[in-house]
Parts: sequence; structure tokens; C-alpha cells
Amino acid sequence: MVKLIVGLGNPGAKYHETKHNVGFMLVDQVAKTLNLSFSLDKIFKAEVASGFFNGEKIYLVKPVTFMNESGIAVKALSSYFNIAIEDMIIIYDDLDMAVGKIRFRQKGSAGGHNGIKSIIKHLGTQEFDRIKIGIGRPKSGQSVVSHVLSTFDQEDYASILATLDRVESALDFYLSTGDFAATMQKYNG
Repeated sequence: MVKLIVGLGNPGAKYHETKHNVGFMLVDQVAKTLNLSFSLDKIFKAEVASGFFNGEKIYLVKPVTFMNESGIAVKALSSYFNIAIEDMIIIYDDLDMAVGKIRFRQKGSAGGHNGIKSIIKHLGTQEFDRIKIGIGRPKSGQSVVSHVLSTFDQEDYASILATLDRVESALDFYLSTGDFAATMQKYNG
């Protein structure tokens, strides 16, 4: 069985570790743990790292199309490697959740997230597994764009690092069991 683990974000140093890039931060952390390296694949419009976890092939993916076109890379990779919808997980930020909160879902709307809108459009379904990581709401007077493209303050950054560790543990559990519903039950919150 092959698994596609996609972290959403924006490419480039300008966006490194911004709130909108928590998906990238998570797949970077998993790649480091598994000693995998990303390489740019221009055909798939993504940085891809591949390896094995418990004998299963996994692809860690960071689309380089910018957030609003994330579905292009997800569709290209899932089609090329013949990866079923139920064997992919999308990890992304959610500003409607408190910083560091985690929510696992098996399906649902985009909830205003442009990266998820793009994936739904390109896959033709809302029924894919996802992990949402809370980044909190903008401060009074701050625009949503300015909020999601800013870095975390010191306190929130420490919280996000702890959250990424919990999400990585959840992914380990999921990859070991193959049971997303059980992963949801154990790690949601």
C-alpha cells in the first residue's frame, strides 16, 4: 500500500514557518525523522520525498504551486502513482481553531481554505482524510492574509512545535495501523 502525505503551504524563504505553512512544517519534520530528503519535481509541481515506513511506501509532498493551486500537485501525484483517495492525508492550517488544536476529519467542505478548495476541485471529491492544525484568528485590525502569512510569536511557536510532535505521533499511529478512524479517536483535540 502506498500513502501520500501532503503538507500545504507556500514555497520560498519568504513564507518559511509562517502560519499558512504548518503543513510544510509537519512534512519537513517527518522527513527529518525518517532521514528523507525532498527534491523538486517540476512535472508534479511539488517537492517530494519518498521512503518506507513499516515496509509501506510513503510520499511526503509539498506542492510548489502556492496554496491556491495545491490540487494540481495532489491530482498529478495521486494519478501517476495510482494512489487511492483513502490512502492520502492532507495537512493544513485552520484559523478557526485555537493555536495548536488538532482536528482529524475524513471528509468535509473547504471551510474557506483555498488550498483545500483547489484539492476538492482537482480530485472531484470532498471525501479525503485531513489533519487541521489551529493557527488562531487574526488580532483586532489585522487582515486574514496578513495573519496567515505572518510567523508565530514566541509563545505560539512553542505551542506549534509541540503540536507538530503530536501530529507526527498520530501519523506514526496511522501508518502503523492503517486505521484513520482510530487515529481520529485517539488524537483529536
